[in-house]
Amino acid sequence: MNKTNLRMYNKITPSLGNNVYVDQAAVLIGDITLGDDVSIWPLVAARGDVNTIIIGDRTNIQDGTVLHVTRKSSVNPNGNPLVIGKDVTVGHKCMLHGCKLGNRILVGMGAIIMDGAVIEDDVFIGAGALVPPHKTLTSGYLYVGNPVKQVRLLKESEQNFLSQSAINYVELKNEYIAQL
Repeated sequence: MNKTNLRMYNKITPSLGNNVYVDQAAVLIGDITLGDDVSIWPLVAARGDVNTIIIGDRTNIQDGTVLHVTRKSSVNPNGNPLVIGKDVTVGHKCMLHGCKLGNRILVGMGAIIMDGAVIEDDVFIGAGALVPPHKTLTSGYLYVGNPVKQVRLLKESEQNFLSQSAINYVELKNEYIAQL
């Protein structure tokens, strides 16, 4: 980490939990809170400028992902913060905008999740999927497509992988931290 990749906005600087890795090629701006053991990989851009971004423990945000929020307005008094739960794996080059993700979720590479969408716990979202605004994805299922569609219940092995993926990234970011 360096001073240029954690930037203040409106006198608020990102807040980091314990044992967090933010790659020097990532940029975090403003009202962002990272839980413990979070990893933020190269070329992630996260702007907590017009609302809040909260990322839960052991979550990993992979290369090239964009995280942003929706501003508060008379039409939408709370705006749409971005809230990501614990043990979430966000694949390479995703876009998460003003949505809420529960715990133990895998967001496949290149997926887009739009404003007001709610992803319940224990969900797989396939690569390239588009989750439209205000859509809710029910716990325990695989979702794919553009727009996203529920395909089937997750297998037991897939449900187990959701937590294992988060553990794999905690171990990887610990290796990166050890080399700093």
